[in-house]
Amino acid sequence: MASDLPPPYTALTRHEMMPRTTHDEAARFNFLTHFNRYLSGSIGSGNKLAYEKRVLPAFRAEHGRDPDHRYEIRDAMNRDQWHRMWSALKRNSMEMRQHFGRQVVLRQLDELDAMARQYNEHSGMLELDASVEQPSYQTAVDIHCQPGGYHGGERAGDVAVGANYDVGLFATVGGALGGLNDGGGQAVVDWVKAERPDWKPRRILDIGCTIGHNAVPIAQAFPEAEVIAIDTAAASLRYGAARAAALGVKNIRFVQASGEDLSRWADGHFDWVQTTMFLHELSAKAMPRIMEEANRVLAPGGLILHIEQPQYSDDMPLFEQFMRDWDAFNNNEPFWSAMHGQDLKEVMAKAGFPRDAQFTAGVRAVVDPEIFPPSPDDGEEDFGRAAIWNAYGAWKPIAQEQAA
Repeated sequence: MASDLPPPYTALTRHEMMPRTTHDEAARFNFLTHFNRYLSGSIGSGNKLAYEKRVLPAFRAEHGRDPDHRYEIRDAMNRDQWHRMWSALKRNSMEMRQHFGRQVVLRQLDELDAMARQYNEHSGMLELDASVEQPSYQTAVDIHCQPGGYHGGERAGDVAVGANYDVGLFATVGGALGGLNDGGGQAVVDWVKAERPDWKPRRILDIGCTIGHNAVPIAQAFPEAEVIAIDTAAASLRYGAARAAALGVKNIRFVQASGEDLSRWADGHFDWVQTTMFLHELSAKAMPRIMEEANRVLAPGGLILHIEQPQYSDDMPLFEQFMRDWDAFNNNEPFWSAMHGQDLKEVMAKAGFPRDAQFTAGVRAVVDPEIFPPSPDDGEEDFGRAAIWNAYGAWKPIAQEQAA
């Protein structure tokens, strides 16, 4: 049905920093956009049928019981031809996406680098620090199959990885994040505006911002606030700052820094600390440190908000956990499985956010429905592939002596 189709790649909103695509390049991305939607919807639904009709009965016959955990399901499903075909197509779609984007960017890299330098020199919104080390959990693999991950590049000072990320994300998610790939940031803004309509944060910190596609909507929604978007990857920040300047945003700064060390900012400096689909990129040692630092720099009464996929729990069926785990084993997301298996609320509590101050809310990407028809999931989760997330957050308590 037409309503199940994603928008064409040409619906991508153009800005000055966005790499230009030729007719054939746009056609390749258009194919990939539709291919990814088809894989996550029509073809993807075959995994559950394969499990229920073949894999689970065979497991019961062999073991005399149901699977105890998601890893047993994974081992069994990896022997099923349908699932193996689907997995191969999914992996190849990501590699194609990276190849297509890289081809587009390298063709015009000189122009993109020159434009980024011009924007960044005039805007003053970029602050790089060569002493910031890339954490090993970011350099161990090429995350999302992107050559060089988020920190690499073709040459010193280029914007290749940021430009590749921006030009291809639309195809990766089947257009589900909108014309500027910022549906996640827009969703955060909508949630905050509904939750605290009169709230006016003065200083906002976005940790792990990549190219700022989720931080920029926050800056636009709160023009009187100072937004600091940090990442360890200079290559992503160079593009992100130029992208924000091209979009006319002036109240945001892109700073090379690690969320594990926010010592340059004083206790209670920020009214809002934000991460969006970032926690699953972290090692088990890094995440508690970032949580503790976020708590330290957050002002009493301030908001911490983490947008992530739902954590695994006893209430989540094991088959769903297995499907959500696909990225950990097939999409160069080594920490995905372990992170989603943690009790995130307990991690936040240990970092200083009391459980009674915490909350969980559902958020869905905000897009223009006239251009972007609803996903074929009809509002239901698609095992981590739909633009539907959980917000894990807390309003930091105000100390009794301050309240008095």
